[in-house]
Amino acid sequence: MGSVLLDHDLGPGGAWQHRWPSLTLATANPVHDLPGMPLEASTAQVRASEVVPGYFGRYEEHFGLDVQRPVHTSAVREGRGGRLDVETSEGTWHARAVLSATGTWERPFRPHYPGRFDGEQLHAADFRSAVPFRGRHVVVVGGGISAVQLLAEISRVAATTWVTRREPVWADGAFRPEDGRAAVARVEARVRAGLPPGSVVSVTGLLLTPELRAAREPGVLVRREMFTRLVPKGVEWADGEVQRAQVVLWCTGFRSSLDHLTPLHLRSPGGGITMDGALATRVAAEPRLHLLGYGPSASTIGANRAGRAAVREVRELLG
Repeated sequence: MGSVLLDHDLGPGGAWQHRWPSLTLATANPVHDLPGMPLEASTAQVRASEVVPGYFGRYEEHFGLDVQRPVHTSAVREGRGGRLDVETSEGTWHARAVLSATGTWERPFRPHYPGRFDGEQLHAADFRSAVPFRGRHVVVVGGGISAVQLLAEISRVAATTWVTRREPVWADGAFRPEDGRAAVARVEARVRAGLPPGSVVSVTGLLLTPELRAAREPGVLVRREMFTRLVPKGVEWADGEVQRAQVVLWCTGFRSSLDHLTPLHLRSPGGGITMDGALATRVAAEPRLHLLGYGPSASTIGANRAGRAAVREVRELLG
């Protein structure tokens, strides 16, 4: 059975190579070892955008993985002879099975709000450093891990306002493995029902790290409800109150990067893709296709186990 790995990026590491420079392994979500090669623990304070891609690159070299890059996959559609046609910038592959591990990084989500803002608008995916915000007022939008990490960093050099749709839920104390497994199980239940995945942090809550505790004391982590509109000089709430600002930073997450699967018509009435299989990586309506980085496997908590389960199920399918 032949196989090929197609990677859209220029180098190994996926989304990790594009993370902001101040994100280290100490402040990122845990990165679990890949099978057969541990990640050196001494690198906790080094940039995640350097450590993880370097680790993945060594892994590819050590195990002789045939990764072709950069290759852009434009579409996966029904082919002849029971195959799936994978159309790419380097030609078409005719596959008996496809594992689509496209994740979310290339689809940053920014909700629409009425009005016009004359300042600068960025998404968390665009963030590189807090230095350009020095002396300005930044409105940080979002209630996830990235939002609070960037809020704490920016607050050291700029005035900030934090807004979220829902009241944040804080998790005080160590994050236990069973907490992670419970969160993944709830996301898994959603995709098995054909619903959009939702985020793991919506289940786990926000862990109060030492850095966030330090930001909490001067009142940086005081949350306000969402504004109702943008105005030229800032944001405005329903009661007419205006917060003047020069920057709006949208830490509003990502959506699954699945446009290449559109020809297969996989969306369910619930708005998601109905999944099945041991760890909900197999598309129920198309057993030749597995999605890694969708639903429970989008988290570092469940990615390794999901990958192994998908490979086992593909081997069974192909006999």
